[in-house]
Amino acid sequence: MKITVCDDSIKDLLNVEKLLLKYKSLHPDKDFELEKFSDPSRLYQKISAGKLTDIYILDMLMPRRTGIDIGKQIRMSGHESVIIYVTASDDYALDAYGVHAIRYLLKPIDEDKLYEALDYALSYTTIKSESMYLIKTQGGLLQRPYSKIEYIENIGRKQEVHMSDGEIIKSLFLRKSFEEETREAARRKNFLQIHKSFLVNLDYVKQLTSDSMIMESGKQLPVSKAKATRVKREYLLFVSEKYK
Repeated sequence: MKITVCDDSIKDLLNVEKLLLKYKSLHPDKDFELEKFSDPSRLYQKISAGKLTDIYILDMLMPRRTGIDIGKQIRMSGHESVIIYVTASDDYALDAYGVHAIRYLLKPIDEDKLYEALDYALSYTTIKSESMYLIKTQGGLLQRPYSKIEYIENIGRKQEVHMSDGEIIKSLFLRKSFEEETREAARRKNFLQIHKSFLVNLDYVKQLTSDSMIMESGKQLPVSKAKATRVKREYLLFVSEKYK
C-alpha cells in the first residue's frame, strides 16, 4: 500500500507526514509506504505517465496545478485511488465531490478526523484490491470476497454460498451446471470440488476424514467416492504448501 501526500506548504507537508507516521506506529498491522511532493506539477506528470498510488492526500489550493487538477487526472486514468483533500478553506467542497473524494478536511488538520479518514481509506482500498465472487440473487447481483467464502453448495439447482461469518447467500436458479457456474472459483488454488454439490475453500477445512471434510464452522461435508483419492492428494499438497 502506498500513500502520496502533496502540499506546496513544507510546514503542512511535514505535519501530515508526522501524523501519518504516528498513525503507522499506532497500527502496525496497517503497513504502507509514504511518498511526498511539494511541487504539484511533478505529481501531475507522474500520474499522467500512469504511475499511480493507492491513496492521495492533496492540498486543495496549490500554484500551477491545484488539488482538483490532480484529482481529475487520477480519475481520467481510470484508477480507483482514494482521494482525501485538505485545505484552509471550505469554499471548494463541491469541487472535491466532483472527483469523488472520500473526505474534505480543514487545516489545521484534526488528528482524529485524519485517522478516521485513513481507517476508511485503507479498508476501502483493501476491499477493492481483493477478488470478488459474483452471485446473482433475487435482490440483484451481490459480490463477496473469495477469501471469506467457506464453501459453496448446490441445492435444488441453486447456489448456497456459505460465508465464514455465518452469512448464507442463495442464488437464482442455475441455468448452467454447478461446475460451469462455479468455474471461476474452482480455478483458484484454495478451492476444491469434493462432491458434485460441494466446492470448498481449503483455508477453512479443519479435518479431512475418509469420506468427509469438517469445516471450521463445524459443518461436515461429504467427499464422493469418485473424488476421494484426488481430494486427499490435493488437500495434503495444499496443507504442505501452506505450512512449509
